Amino acid sequence: MPTIVHFEIPSDNVDRSKRFYSDLFGWNIEKISADKLPEGVEYWGITTKDHEGNSAVSGGMMPRMMPEQKGILNYIGVNSVEDYSAKVQQLGGSVKMPKMAVPGMGYLAVCSDSENNTFGLWENNTSAK
Repeated sequence: MPTIVHFEIPSDNVDRSKRFYSDLFGWNIEKISADKLPEGVEYWGITTKDHEGNSAVSGGMMPRMMPEQKGILNYIGVNSVEDYSAKVQQLGGSVKMPKMAVPGMGYLAVCSDSENNTFGLWENNTSAK
């Protein structure tokens, strides 16, 4: 069954946001090497742990790219971003950002549900280009 596998936090000031979430929740937030990202993208990986100290849902942080990019975006793991994007539209939602590759990691798309809430779809695929 699809479930949340990743979250993203857009930020106007990444240093301030890193401090906030690290101090609040104890999250480890580290910059991802530029050679692992599309050209020009800055991204910080977030490692979280549950109350027993076990690894939990991972996340990411990046500079806000547009004013309407608000709130934390949750990504749902699916077996096919294409199939689920089509299903989103069939059920009255919309695809805001179509399928795109994250090289060597997988594919993502950003959608809205029938109530205009934004969420992401994520498909693991180490062959993604």
